[in-house]
Amino acid sequence: MKPDIPPSPWDPPPPTPPSSGPAWPQAPGPAWPQGPGSGRPPQAGGPGWQTPPPGPVPPSGPVRAGAGARYDQQGRNGQGGRFAWLGELSLVLLLAVVGILVVSGIGAVLAEVLDAGPASADSEVFFEDPVADMALQLVGIAIGIPIVLWGARYLGRRPAGTVSSVLGRLRWKWLGLCAAVAFPLIIVQFGVMFAWTWGEESTEPAGDGFPGWTAFLVSLAVLAALVPFQAAAEEYVFRGWLVQVIGRAVRSPWPAVVLASLLFALAHGFGELTGFILLFYSALWWGWLVIRTGGLEAVVTLHVANNLLAFGLAAGFGELASTETAADAPWQAMVVEFVFAPLYCLGIVWLAKRREVERVSP
Repeated sequence: MKPDIPPSPWDPPPPTPPSSGPAWPQAPGPAWPQGPGSGRPPQAGGPGWQTPPPGPVPPSGPVRAGAGARYDQQGRNGQGGRFAWLGELSLVLLLAVVGILVVSGIGAVLAEVLDAGPASADSEVFFEDPVADMALQLVGIAIGIPIVLWGARYLGRRPAGTVSSVLGRLRWKWLGLCAAVAFPLIIVQFGVMFAWTWGEESTEPAGDGFPGWTAFLVSLAVLAALVPFQAAAEEYVFRGWLVQVIGRAVRSPWPAVVLASLLFALAHGFGELTGFILLFYSALWWGWLVIRTGGLEAVVTLHVANNLLAFGLAAGFGELASTETAADAPWQAMVVEFVFAPLYCLGIVWLAKRREVERVSP
């Protein structure tokens, strides 16, 4: 019987017993260390390994609505829970109010620093110059665009571009085609209105008259730079983001369109009943047009054309300081709108069908 001799460190390792399956060849070279600090990810079950939480992994970026979703359904991406739309609605409206207050505060400071404020302390304007005061008002409305796009992206957790259209972007070629229809139509509409009311005392200009070419051209430049953003902001807020937020909670687009149209009319102030009816009636048609064309392009171009012509005429007659809005429109304007609003909307829908413009998410 041999005595037990301890193994020498120089002895070769004992042979490994064969496994039940076939042996896989091993690649030559040194063995890589595993675990933290080794430069290689830890093996499952080994030191440094963390078991992932059970269940599906939530997406890290924005999530779009499913294929075939209408424009008003773009917020239905399954993010945030059943009542998340209330949080998005509340916070965005709060940010809009804060934004308007910030712009107003900046305007008040500039007017004080530049000594450009009104002569009367009881005046409701910030600047004595009506062009500067109008510019401040337009900027105060235009900030609605970044606010609602931010709300859609970070509160609604969807691509901000889905507020523009079902393709997730502004369709520039389609926008240009709509503008080619909207601008001539608005000119004809204004012409019909002037021809109908010519000579009536209630429709005569009440401003200071033509301000001179220099002041007029400066006014046109300021209006051309800011009015498109102001008009587009109203569409992005009322026909766009608001409809999509309400669309997260209702199946039909009509509750959202009707409520947004009512708020749009009220946002212009309380004037004549005919003006309120005109605004509400137009907004209903425009809301329908957005759903039928899958985006805001057609209503943005019409709104921009209308406001550019209206503000341009006001600048020419020296009426930029007037506090009247579309809510003060006479009954003749309401009747003309009864004809031209459906004329434009039905024509654009026909054109969209011919051009195969996308109405739903691809």
